[in-house]
Amino acid sequence: MNFEDYESLPTTNVQTHMVAGAAAGVMEHCVMYPLDSVKTRMQSLTTSSQTGRGMGEVFRGMVAQEGVLRPLRGVNAVILGAAPAHALYFSCYEYLKDTFTNRTLINNNVGYGLAGGMATMLHDGIMTPADVVKQRLQMYNSPYRSMLETIRTVYRTEGLVAFYRSYTTQLAMNVPFQSIHFITYEVMQTITNPSRSYNPIAHMMSGAISGGVAAAITTPLDVCKTFLNTQQSKVSVKHQ
Repeated sequence: MNFEDYESLPTTNVQTHMVAGAAAGVMEHCVMYPLDSVKTRMQSLTTSSQTGRGMGEVFRGMVAQEGVLRPLRGVNAVILGAAPAHALYFSCYEYLKDTFTNRTLINNNVGYGLAGGMATMLHDGIMTPADVVKQRLQMYNSPYRSMLETIRTVYRTEGLVAFYRSYTTQLAMNVPFQSIHFITYEVMQTITNPSRSYNPIAHMMSGAISGGVAAAITTPLDVCKTFLNTQQSKVSVKHQ
């Protein structure tokens, strides 16, 4: 299949994008969640002896001291957030991309950027509270026992604003992340797939490299986000 044939494939409807986006988002977060737990431990400010060490050491220490399921603690919160967030992201992105590129005089590349930026704002509006809950559960010596307890305690002691404390930082990270990701992806496609044919291996390689480059550049903002998400009032959690 050549590039023209690939690009001329019919687009699917909004419902299909929502289902596919939700499934992809949940799968992505579930597969990467243990590493995400390690990342949160390494980024959060704490006196834990696990900080300041390598990724492998932190993971082994977490499992040895807190059990094999500890790296998965809080995954239910991110699943509940990722499904609607990614469904909304992909459906809105495809709809807005079609609107900007086919129904306006806006340049295609500008249209892609506008669609991605607006979709990211909606995505982060859902994922930011979920990130707060899951990172409170991931951090060292977390006083919370469950997702619902975390939600109730944060709301009672810190208010609704605590769930969106890092929203602007999240946007400041994700908007450039998406821009860098797509630019690097296109560069890699030029190198690995100059004919722009349908080549899954080239797509996977380009996606992996572009994702790594974007993550490396935006990691400082990710550290800021983790710091904001894991700040909590000094209150005791009452277990029922």
